[in-house]
Amino acid sequence: MDFLVIGAGVSGLAVADQLLRRGGSVSVLDRGAVGQESSWAGGGILSPLCPWDYSAAVNQLALRGMALFPAFASELHQATGIDPEYQTSGLLVLPPFDRTRAESWCADHQLAVERIPASRVLPHLSADALLLPGIGQVRNPRLIQALRRRVELGGGKIIEHCAVTEIAVQNGRVRGVHSSQGEWQAGQYIVTTGAWTRNLLATTAAAPDIRPVRGQMLLYRFDTPPLRHIVLQDGLYLIPRRDGHLLVGSTLEEVGFDKSTTATALHELSQHAARLLPALRDRMPVRHWAGLRPGSPDNLPHIGRHATLGNLWLNAGHFRYGVTMAPASAEKLMNCLLTGQDQP
Repeated sequence: MDFLVIGAGVSGLAVADQLLRRGGSVSVLDRGAVGQESSWAGGGILSPLCPWDYSAAVNQLALRGMALFPAFASELHQATGIDPEYQTSGLLVLPPFDRTRAESWCADHQLAVERIPASRVLPHLSADALLLPGIGQVRNPRLIQALRRRVELGGGKIIEHCAVTEIAVQNGRVRGVHSSQGEWQAGQYIVTTGAWTRNLLATTAAAPDIRPVRGQMLLYRFDTPPLRHIVLQDGLYLIPRRDGHLLVGSTLEEVGFDKSTTATALHELSQHAARLLPALRDRMPVRHWAGLRPGSPDNLPHIGRHATLGNLWLNAGHFRYGVTMAPASAEKLMNCLLTGQDQP
């Protein structure tokens, strides 16, 4: 069967890869360059920041993605020669947080947790912290590169700078899409366009409630990693990479499709980060950028058949956790496609 995937971020590429492995013929369109929106812009922490603050439905998908990720990253590396730099870094959670709730949630979900003095990681801090030693991370740009290569090796076609301008519908089915590079047709259509999903489907019935949420990030450069673990405090995180880069993020801003950066965010992020890691006080970030997350009600992505169009499927609205959920979301959508049902 032939498939047209609209959106070449991590969700679209992961789905395309699964379809190709099952013998499908797959084309992937993207309005820009492959993986250059939220898939590239995020930090790559493979967990909800404080999973005990999220619903069971969100955590079910996130935990499944976390369980699949080691094999997912390893297979991509072996198949393409591109290392996504998956590693188990551990997540150090600094107060304020509800310790009882956090420890109870971790026990209920078999997620390792240790109560340790924060000074073990950040010597100038005296508070107790929680360490989740099993939490991993991946380097988003390299993950995208590996997924792209995997899709291409599998025979998939990727067409960049191909903006879909209209979805043509007839008798309750999609009969084709019009784009900046002509018309495209397939038997099945899969929308993985993140924050732009609602706009794309605005002329169809039951357009999903997905909105852009801006997140600004900073990047610092050290000769060697300045931290052993990912550090999280009150929504701000520091992510050490293998090569010495350190990511700091992130803001949550309801500003529509504005991807500009602001002096206010630069000041707030850098000052908070320097309080946690004093080595940042005399450093300027080497890069400052913003991305648009696909926010959705209750942070739940839309995965499954479109409400009114029989051959249109959705895999969008993952908010901050599209990378974490990518292998699980692809698995869930494949179950829907294979059974022909709205839910797996």
